[in-house]
Amino acid sequence: MTQLSPKTKHILLIDDDAELAELLTEYLQSENFKVTSCFDGASGLAKAFDDTFDLILLDVMMPILNGFEVLKALGGNHKTPILMLTAKGDDNDRILGLELGADDYLAKPFKHRELLARIKAILRRISIVKSQNTADVNASTEQLSINQVKVNQATREITCRGDLLELTGTEYLVLVYMLENNGKILSKSEISEQVLQRKLTPYDRTVDVHVGNVRRKLLAIDPIDKMKTVRGAGYVFLQGEQ
Repeated sequence: MTQLSPKTKHILLIDDDAELAELLTEYLQSENFKVTSCFDGASGLAKAFDDTFDLILLDVMMPILNGFEVLKALGGNHKTPILMLTAKGDDNDRILGLELGADDYLAKPFKHRELLARIKAILRRISIVKSQNTADVNASTEQLSINQVKVNQATREITCRGDLLELTGTEYLVLVYMLENNGKILSKSEISEQVLQRKLTPYDRTVDVHVGNVRRKLLAIDPIDKMKTVRGAGYVFLQGEQ
């Protein structure tokens, strides 16, 4: 049996391909991860509500409940990061997964090292946020407040005009990064590297969808748009009401 360290991260793998699950489990355990596997969407969803997992690997095409149905059931504001695994090459499926609350996606077939790199990138950015939050608590820093949006980085709560904004972990990071750089045009490449912790690849819509999700949730509370798309350049969070 693989000896696990106290810092071992626990991954929930939801995939109906038992052979692939076995291979991934063996590989990830060799990289010092603990893996719990579920082979259909329903049992995976039940496990996903357990907040002891550090990350969820979620397949799209599964019996009983597919990956999209699992995401819908989670409600789009879950705190555990989700990396979707899809065999389809259709960009619409990938975009739908991100819109429903996935943090990132990886198309099958993939190399194990590529999967490992994605997992580490997601866990690294979550770790950075937790470290920043601890520093904020120790330093008793003031809340970040820009254009009616306030961030309590100690509790990771964001409000818009006093109403709580329900965000996934990655959406939270995207919004905080834009708030910290308010008034500055941020390219998709910069957001990808600084928030997603990976370089932007051609035809990658991940940043666009996360920014769109944040904008949609803000507009549901305040009809005054606070985020602007600068064609050919990127995105900017406006400093004050326009």
